[in-house]
Amino acid sequence: MNKSITQDNLNDNKISKSIRKFFTRFHLSSALKAANAYKKKGTSATLIFQYLFLLVFSNRSMYMNLLIGKDTPNFAKDTVYRFMKMLQINWLRFTTILSSRIIKDAIVPLDSEDRVNVLIIDDSMFERNRSKKVELLAKVYDHAKHCYKFGFRMLTLGWSDGSTFLPVNSILLSTENKKNRINEAKQLDKRTVGYKRRMLAVEKGTLAMLELLRTAKKADIPAKYVLFDSWFSSPSSLHSVKEIGYDVIAMVKKTPKMFFRFNGEDMPLTTIYNKNKKRRGRSRYLLSVQIDVVKDGKSIPAKVVYVRNKNKRNEYLCLISTDISLSENEIIRIYGKRRDIEVFFKVCKSYLNLSKECRSISYDAMTAHTAIVFARYMMLSLESREANDPRSMGELFLYFSDELSDITWIQAFQMMLQMFRTLLADQIDISNEKIDEMVDAFMDAIPALLKSKLQAA
Repeated sequence: MNKSITQDNLNDNKISKSIRKFFTRFHLSSALKAANAYKKKGTSATLIFQYLFLLVFSNRSMYMNLLIGKDTPNFAKDTVYRFMKMLQINWLRFTTILSSRIIKDAIVPLDSEDRVNVLIIDDSMFERNRSKKVELLAKVYDHAKHCYKFGFRMLTLGWSDGSTFLPVNSILLSTENKKNRINEAKQLDKRTVGYKRRMLAVEKGTLAMLELLRTAKKADIPAKYVLFDSWFSSPSSLHSVKEIGYDVIAMVKKTPKMFFRFNGEDMPLTTIYNKNKKRRGRSRYLLSVQIDVVKDGKSIPAKVVYVRNKNKRNEYLCLISTDISLSENEIIRIYGKRRDIEVFFKVCKSYLNLSKECRSISYDAMTAHTAIVFARYMMLSLESREANDPRSMGELFLYFSDELSDITWIQAFQMMLQMFRTLLADQIDISNEKIDEMVDAFMDAIPALLKSKLQAA
């Protein structure tokens, strides 16, 4: 028994050392200070953040630590609560700064210049079904389970190079419809970050998405394309993202209410499909046409690729790209990278206690908790990459080793087929079984020490 306890203590020490290295390497204290997370006196914000960061790896909550008297911090629990509820902390800026440092310092230098880096937009449910007094709590429709739930839509912007995914920033969306809001936001000074955070939470998802992209652009995160699914695709969104400075590769709904200009006429994608001759044989896409996306008299060129479904010849998906220089195969391949964010959501909920650890009714506290979970994932994602990439051991490997293999076109196409089968089954998200497989693969790549701790949690 003594031997097992000793081994457990050794593991705890190794994990603490790994986390301390992560904090030091990417200067988390300065990132927190840049996001207004600092105190003039008392316990430093960095120590409080580090304590909350470690909780998931200790397999105990703060309440249990205080109850059994083990791993108790040198500050009172009220200090933690006040830190989580601080109005002036800009958590959106913090996660953006941290992800930017990791991307620029640890990932991009090891990638080749022709590697395609992308930003990915998607949302997932942040459930609070047992709560009644949570600030800005809303009745939100879950598109995966086709029912209404109490909670928020966690709109997330992520970055991927095809091998490594990192969350960049996010916002917990309530709803713009007051009828579906259970509780309203508390009254605050309009000059505070907390007030602006709440105003963004009641915006439409497409408008909040643009704010996340502007923040990433300001941080100069290297990416050329923005990927999102059909829920965010519209002529207005395509124009807005293009104005920020990114090209778009997205899936588009086959709705008769959305028009694009083809041969001088405005028509839906289904009509364009019917008017053109399809490719024969075993081609992996049926049709590719160039169109114009028109909004308020302004027009941008785009390419639409109709992807074939081998199982049902009469069914197809529509992908749109505002970069018309890309080939059809490249458009499909790059869009396949969007699936990384689905794995991210699954890992955060299953292993990193995204919706279980924080039970506060404060909107600021929930936002702070989300940022902490994102920082945990960033560390694990980097550990996973560096455990598989020998070049991270030193500069020498940078010149003598090949880069991590990018996602292949056939892999991207297989992902497209899986997504298509899901849509046919009236499922918005990918099947849980497939996501579980990818999560297991992700967890297998994590160093054994961190993996064992997460599985225990």
